[in-house]
Amino acid sequence: MRHHRFQWLIGSLLVLVTLAISGAIYFTQHRPRTVAVVKSHMIQQHYRQWQREYLSGNQVKHVRTTTKGPEQTLSEAQGYGMLITVLAAEHGIATRRTFDQLTRYYLDHRIGRHNALMAWRQQQVQHQMKDREAAATSATDGDLDIAYALLLAHERWGSIGDLDYKTLAQQLISDIEKYEINPRTKLPRVGNWATSRQSAQIIRPSDLSTAYFRKFAKYMQDGAWIKVALNSQKVLQKISDRHSTGLIPDFIRVTNQDLNLQDVRPNQIASKFDNAYGFNACRVPWRAAYDYQVSKSPLSGEVAEKLLTFFSHQKDIKAVYTLGGQAQEKYSSPAFTAPLAYAAQAMGHEGLSQRYLPFLTAKQPADNYYAATLQMLMLVMSGDLA
Repeated sequence: MRHHRFQWLIGSLLVLVTLAISGAIYFTQHRPRTVAVVKSHMIQQHYRQWQREYLSGNQVKHVRTTTKGPEQTLSEAQGYGMLITVLAAEHGIATRRTFDQLTRYYLDHRIGRHNALMAWRQQQVQHQMKDREAAATSATDGDLDIAYALLLAHERWGSIGDLDYKTLAQQLISDIEKYEINPRTKLPRVGNWATSRQSAQIIRPSDLSTAYFRKFAKYMQDGAWIKVALNSQKVLQKISDRHSTGLIPDFIRVTNQDLNLQDVRPNQIASKFDNAYGFNACRVPWRAAYDYQVSKSPLSGEVAEKLLTFFSHQKDIKAVYTLGGQAQEKYSSPAFTAPLAYAAQAMGHEGLSQRYLPFLTAKQPADNYYAATLQMLMLVMSGDLA
């Protein structure tokens, strides 16, 4: 009994020390500069274009994911929009008013009065955006980005005003932990609906946002988020080590507290590229490099470096690769190239940053929300901060 008591005390002390270190990282090193090759005037030009094409609404705003027919949006899109807006404010481009309009849309489309997760999809019905009955579930990636954007807004503007960003973020983070974190593996599920034994083991590696989890631990004073961060890094490194390319799949199964990996099959979850480096996994360079940028984590740095090494040897970067490195599509997409351009800057690669600069500054697609919005987000994260 005494042995277990000492284990508990030691474990508690470790959590407190880790929280203290995490807090020091985030409050003394808010967001270090990248290799500065993108100037604010370029970001402003692209932001105005993106705003015209994809921001919709008046007093309450959402990010449009469709360009034809009835408007639709996703919680993922709302998270991107909120991140873009609060980060663009650092360049004096976007405004707090726009951020508040996006936040109010999120508030209008939470799953319930006592559940702060956002319903994952809405569609326009008679000029109003309505939650589709079958879509009254969550998508973890959107909730994570929304929570993080609210914390950034609190740090930038404070929480005095009509919207208490800090409290809203804490409410959302609490429900993410309650409904979207697997209690056994301490990893993010793909959504609150993934509760069966099989679905609860599926993760989207691009949700392993270690920098977010450290920040959540600080604001929540909850060591459970440190465990989520540590397990996320362990899993990303294990996946990266499986192939010489370092490529990460869109989805993978993780079982037990030992974090054993099992491949998924094509079309098992979302598409024929479920077990390939596809339109979900293309965000991993951003997630890993951002964690390295704010924390200098060697594990996140290794994951990002390995991906950059593979792609630096590709003459042209295509959309979708097998984990062995074979391109599966003939076209390119900013959804794949822009996160690599940001990662090159965040990791301090001067030459590669210059080589990839056109990926950030090229004209944004006018008919592809996902590609254009990821490009805009990576551009605003890559800027020369004033």
